[in-house]
This record gives sequence, C-alpha cells and structure tokens, in this order.
Amino acid sequence: MRIDKFLWSIRFYKTRSVATDEIKKNRVSIGEGVVKASKEVKEGDVIKIRKNQIDYKIKVIQIPKSRIGAKLVPLHIKDVTDNDQYELLKLRKMTQDYYRVKGEGRPTKKDRREMDEYVGNDIASDFTDWDDFFGESGNQNEEEENEKAL
Repeated sequence: MRIDKFLWSIRFYKTRSVATDEIKKNRVSIGEGVVKASKEVKEGDVIKIRKNQIDYKIKVIQIPKSRIGAKLVPLHIKDVTDNDQYELLKLRKMTQDYYRVKGEGRPTKKDRREMDEYVGNDIASDFTDWDDFFGESGNQNEEEENEKAL
C-alpha cells in the first residue's frame, strides 16, 4: 500500500491529499530517508512523521485493506513515539490555555474593561475632543483668516 494511502487509512491525516502534501514537504520518512507519496509500506517499517512540531514514530504491524475505524487502529500500528515528545505536546497545550474556559461565551463588559486596562488603551482617554485630535478646528481658523485677508 502507498504511504499516503496508509497514513490516511490509519487516520493519521484527515484526507489523502493532506497526507500527500505533508509527504511532499518532507515531514514523513521511513527509516532515515524521506519518501515520496508512492513509496510502498511494508509490515515492520518504522515511519517518522512530523506533525504539530512533534516527531511521531509508528511501527507498521499490519496493512489495512481500506480506511479503518478509530478503534481498529491499534491492530495495525504500534506507537513508538518518545515520551518527551508527548511532554512537549502537553506543555504546548498548557501554554495555549486562556483564563476563560472554552465554551464560556463572549467576554462580558467587566472582562472587556479588564482587557483594556491590561493592554493600556490610553489613546481614547487622552483625546476627548475628536475635532482637536484630527485637527479640524485648526483648519476652520485658517479658512476664516484667509477670508478676512481677501
């Protein structure tokens, strides 16, 4: 079976075209060498895949006939990825957590005020008169002076 079809069939990539693109970007290798999408996969091969800045290693146990269900994946591959790679993944997920729980909805007025205070949005508070800010009142005075001069 082709490696792009294999990675799709064991649900490592959502579509076969995504698997092919990743192979073209040299993110998939068998052994030490990078491969093409047409490379045949055999039982016992160790495939190295770089996905989400993590280096995964999987060992092929059995070749599936077509795309398989998620529960059947462990029958066809064995995950031999280093534990430190999973620790890196866990750390990345923890650093991306925000103070709001997912699904909590839009920020409230209090949240928005706290964010504005944190960011330091002082521009709006410094300029209360927008005509002065954009210099429109200065242009009106110049026009009046020009009319008097004529």
